[in-house]
Amino acid sequence: MAVESVQPSPLGPPACEMDAKALEFIEEMTTNVDAVQERVLAEILSRNAKTEYLKRFKLNGATDRDSFKSKIPVITYEDLQPEIQRIANGDPSPILSSHPISEFLTSSGTSAGERKLMPTITEELDRRQKLYSLLMPVMNLYVPDLDKGKGLYFLFVKAETKTPGGLLARPVLTSYYKSDHFKNRPYDPYNVYTSPNEAILCADSFQSMYTQMLCGLLMREEVLRVGAVFASGLLRAIRFLQLHWKLLAEDITTGNLNPMVTDPSIRACMSKILKPNPELAEFITLECVGENWAGIVRRIWPKTKYLDVIVTGAMAQYIPTLEYYSAGLPMACTMYASSECYFGLNLKPMTKPSEVVYTIMPNMCYYEFLPQDPSAPATLSRLSPPPLVDLADVEVGKEYELVISTFSGLCRYRVGDILLVTGFYNKAPQFRFIRRKNVLLSIDADKTDEAELQKAIDNASLLLRDFKTSVVEYTSYADTKTIPGHYVIYWELLIKDPTNSPTEGTLNQCCLSMEESMNSVYRQCRVADNSIGPLEIRVVKNGTFEELMDYAISRGASINQYKVPRCVNFTPILELLDSRVVSKHFSPSAPHWTPESRHLF
Repeated sequence: MAVESVQPSPLGPPACEMDAKALEFIEEMTTNVDAVQERVLAEILSRNAKTEYLKRFKLNGATDRDSFKSKIPVITYEDLQPEIQRIANGDPSPILSSHPISEFLTSSGTSAGERKLMPTITEELDRRQKLYSLLMPVMNLYVPDLDKGKGLYFLFVKAETKTPGGLLARPVLTSYYKSDHFKNRPYDPYNVYTSPNEAILCADSFQSMYTQMLCGLLMREEVLRVGAVFASGLLRAIRFLQLHWKLLAEDITTGNLNPMVTDPSIRACMSKILKPNPELAEFITLECVGENWAGIVRRIWPKTKYLDVIVTGAMAQYIPTLEYYSAGLPMACTMYASSECYFGLNLKPMTKPSEVVYTIMPNMCYYEFLPQDPSAPATLSRLSPPPLVDLADVEVGKEYELVISTFSGLCRYRVGDILLVTGFYNKAPQFRFIRRKNVLLSIDADKTDEAELQKAIDNASLLLRDFKTSVVEYTSYADTKTIPGHYVIYWELLIKDPTNSPTEGTLNQCCLSMEESMNSVYRQCRVADNSIGPLEIRVVKNGTFEELMDYAISRGASINQYKVPRCVNFTPILELLDSRVVSKHFSPSAPHWTPESRHLF
């Protein structure tokens, strides 16, 4: 409930005084967008004026937009790799940033098959924390009484490593969860988790998930919202419950933590939380023992008001499954962020996933936007890209690629996100996330492009040579009906000698060969995170891809311009392909991955 002495915000009545300050900050930032952006750029350029990178372009201390735009080139990650490699190797010079690089944040995007390393500085944690602090004040405008219970969030740290120069390299959320900002966060009645820090910070994914699920069950009557970072993570938690509810129920019956959970800090923490509760264990057993898992979230956590998960972009494919398990609970996408920088928040978090738009906060970095023209040939747009547009000057209805300059030293860096401008809040543009540039397949944090898929096909095809067999056509599909989801590759084979066809074992090995060829993000998801299932090859009858072309032409495609789609998700096409499948094959084992398997260093 709003505090009477607190002045209402244009967004709505704040729930408390702290919320009022947060909403006031949002109003200030979104009203003075261009002035804030001008100030941000000047600060970035002045503080980094003596870095090697900026001195190379002879800005000579200029901090104005015209000088910046005329002298600093628009770049991609590959352009920065030499500088990033030097920092990773331990060069302490002010190469990109005048402030010391505190660590690298590993992006889920890849370069040459490995995670991108994003340099960051200590103060960026403050900036990210500031954006986090705005989320609940906005949510409280739409969902009352969130201070009357807890959030069941499945949060995890992931593998980290060190560069040759000794800097940590880890995902941005792992960096945040391990920071004092998170571990020593002040008590906030609107943001209380069921999961103890000890469980979130446990590097063993099984022990972490087991403990977080157990705590969620123990506190089921207090849970007001259920969430994970991505939709795929929440579905993985539900699958975990399906597989392990008997063990969890036994712990609740006896009040003793399963011996498979060996982490000493977790065991010490749970000794204070876990007490015998046979009645609760019986309830969980009755809910989980049957085949009916429809609405399981509402059934086990009856006071849940919404799911807090990202279901935009590639995660939209999970919406129907989440609706099934949650009996149609609203899904809130609260913020828009990346490893490079955090960008903005959703000011109407309870809207339908298809209507989610993010309001960009101008204090986070300096933004520019590269207009997208779908009708322009790709070669022409590369040779003569259109001029970049400032944040305050984007136009409603147009698509742009996001380009950022950060306090950590990225300058005019192409993020690779394609955004559609849907409107404005005050003077701040609001964007719908459309897609990642060039991404073909994605299940979780992985992003596989067409070149990577082609390379994997080429490598797997080598195993077919002894059988005088080749792959004549292929396409792919991200199958999210299974938990975890997995890649499906449709192959049409040319078998020159039918008496010497590839064996089932060989085709299974082809699946594994493809997985070994995938980037390190995919392999980490397969091996360490268990967020992607074994890759599947479905061999289809000869002539299937001709039928696919005939179908496309019947729907208006030009026979002269038709190209086999390398990824499909249109139901009639999938039904056609599946009706022609003659055999299915899966990876017999997981691909190789360790935290140290980084070729970038």
